[in-house]
Amino acid sequence: MMNGDDAIAIETQYIKRHHKHDPRDNQCTSALVKHIKAPVHLVWSLVRRFDQPQKYKPFVSRCIMQGDLGIGSVREVNVKSGLPATTSTERLEQLDDEEHILGIKIVGGDHRLRNYSSTITVHPEVIDGRPGTMVIESFVVDVPDGNTRDETCYFVEALIRCNLSSLADVSERMAVQGRTDPLNL
Repeated sequence: MMNGDDAIAIETQYIKRHHKHDPRDNQCTSALVKHIKAPVHLVWSLVRRFDQPQKYKPFVSRCIMQGDLGIGSVREVNVKSGLPATTSTERLEQLDDEEHILGIKIVGGDHRLRNYSSTITVHPEVIDGRPGTMVIESFVVDVPDGNTRDETCYFVEALIRCNLSSLADVSERMAVQGRTDPLNL
């Protein structure tokens, strides 16, 4: 059983290895960690679906793909009402099934997230003696005019926390049901 300091050391190691953002003066960056009580292959099966973010992202109503799901493919995401946006155009920057890394960049849309890039990594761990998953999502984004760095980071972190919480809910529900394939939601 790992103690808290060991767990933080492992998180830090993964962040340093996979989540290198080089923010400019007008940008903010952060990394968030979520521990999920479901096996890594199950969690990754949801995260890696660049063409189906709505499987676990509650603010996405639909996704239309342009491309073959390879690096450089673009998706047009429709955002549910209640957020200060209706669309986001996102490009797949990295998809590594061996290392479990997904990287995206927002390239357009009617929102204030300019020069937004994120990296999500998925790592196996043991939680309560069972296979679990550590998910780390980091980002870098411009601070919009009229906002502070703290306000911008707080807003993006809140969205990511919501997405990671939903990812945990969907993954853990699938694990309890004994599912190994992604659900067709």
